[in-house]
Amino acid sequence: MEGFRKVASNVDLPALDGRILELWDSIGAFEKSIEQRPEDQSFTFYDGPPFATGSPHYGHILVGVIKDIVPRYWTMRGHRIERRFGWDTHGLPVEMEVEKQLGISGPRQINEYGVDRYNEACRAMVNQTTEEWEDITKRIGRWIDFENDYKTMDADFMESVWWVFKRLWDKGLIYRDFKVLPYSWGATTPLSNFEANMDYRDVDDPAITVRLKVVSGSGAVRTGDWLLIWTTTPWTLPGNLAVAVGRDIQYVCIRDGADQYWIAETLVGSLWPEGAEIIARATGEDLIGTTYEPPFDYFGEERDRGAFRVVESEETSTEDGTGLVHMAPAYGEVDFYTLQAAGLNVLVDPVDAEARFTEDAPDVAGMYVKDADAKLIDLLKVRGLLVKRDQIRHSYPFCWRTETPLIYKAIPTWFVAVESFKDRMVELNQNIHWVPSHVGERRFGNWLEGARDWAISRNRYWGSCIPVWECSHGHTTCVGSIDELEALSGIRRSSTAGSNPVRCLTPNLTIRSKTKNGSRPISRPTSSTRASIRRAAGSIPWWCSPPPSSTRNHSRTASSRG
Repeated sequence: MEGFRKVASNVDLPALDGRILELWDSIGAFEKSIEQRPEDQSFTFYDGPPFATGSPHYGHILVGVIKDIVPRYWTMRGHRIERRFGWDTHGLPVEMEVEKQLGISGPRQINEYGVDRYNEACRAMVNQTTEEWEDITKRIGRWIDFENDYKTMDADFMESVWWVFKRLWDKGLIYRDFKVLPYSWGATTPLSNFEANMDYRDVDDPAITVRLKVVSGSGAVRTGDWLLIWTTTPWTLPGNLAVAVGRDIQYVCIRDGADQYWIAETLVGSLWPEGAEIIARATGEDLIGTTYEPPFDYFGEERDRGAFRVVESEETSTEDGTGLVHMAPAYGEVDFYTLQAAGLNVLVDPVDAEARFTEDAPDVAGMYVKDADAKLIDLLKVRGLLVKRDQIRHSYPFCWRTETPLIYKAIPTWFVAVESFKDRMVELNQNIHWVPSHVGERRFGNWLEGARDWAISRNRYWGSCIPVWECSHGHTTCVGSIDELEALSGIRRSSTAGSNPVRCLTPNLTIRSKTKNGSRPISRPTSSTRASIRRAAGSIPWWCSPPPSSTRNHSRTASSRG
């Protein structure tokens, strides 16, 4: 057939690649593919940007090819598609890489190093990764605009985040609350439920049965009796504030020598396999209101606020343990909501952001929580409270980034109230054309049906700021733009090229806001994670670059360690 040159048997593919790329560049093929399409026939393609933390790997290349197919297809259908490359420059991956480079780790060392210096190191690192990405992206034949790229650390991009946050705020869809979340002490930040489920491992943990002495009985329970609790997390016992029972579960009192123990009737055999002397019976409802001595009396003053009593929980089971459940609301979601339902507004957390005990638990102060298990068990034994010690092998979540075991921790967090419009999302999902269909119908559809309020804040330094200011009277102001911030503060942060873009939107500015009594108090940005937990361990701010004064002296919730 005439018109086609014969292809040599020894094709030099790299050289051929080079000639094709040179041809595309010489004729401006990519640019013309956009210019030749009418603006009123635009097609929007949202491309999730990669982290700017290093060289692209196989996973990036594979996804990049797939991301190129969709815009090419719709371009051939006559649509105009402007494709700008993006960089996810914020967040934990960048911070972890910078911590390695600087030889530091954790909030304490970051604060000692200096938050401004730390953020500048993050900014410098992400600016070093662009050239290799551009070369490889071109080599795979992907058409995308690198000259007009965007970075999540750009002031205008962060301002767009503020704009979205303010719209949600105005609709009443933003709130701040304590919630017990999966917490990575290795990364010093809470994780989403999705992230927490990414890495489960089989581990051996202690399983101990502990007795708690009754101070004031209820129903058949008498002063001096013992309540038996069981836990696989001894390190949470210093934070114990209640014991939960099932209202309809049958409990019995066992006489063993001079002592009398309360346990679920179906679980008696776990501690007395050869039988036991039952001297009383009662339902869980009869036990509610019983008060007891906590396993560790670090927070004895909480008794005056309703702590150290038996409460009801529908989650109580008799599958294992004793049927009486140790409640530490700072470290368990069920525990947290159980105490709320019981009307007990108490919360203590003697564990800091790096999962080490604070001075509020002096016997184990400075120890990592899992390392403290053994010492706490020994202390229980010395005090005559340890009844039984076993070991259990079970599946436990780990942080997929740091490979450290997760804990659960009550964190003051900003949320989007997703559950309030979840049904509407499920409805709209039915109108989306999914390919393949089962992804939308089952995987994504099931996720939507089970969607929970979205925790959007992270306890880190390098990221977009939560644009909420709070004064000493509790009045809050949400800011949605740089212009609005200037109008409220009288100061405009420079957003010109060459300036540190994070500092453009740093919220270490004073604004004035009206309160109910008409006064105009100085208002400063809300402290990120210091909250109104009594005797709670301090945590770290999520502001991108807070000055020390803004998180120590001026926020309503600035410090509450006791």
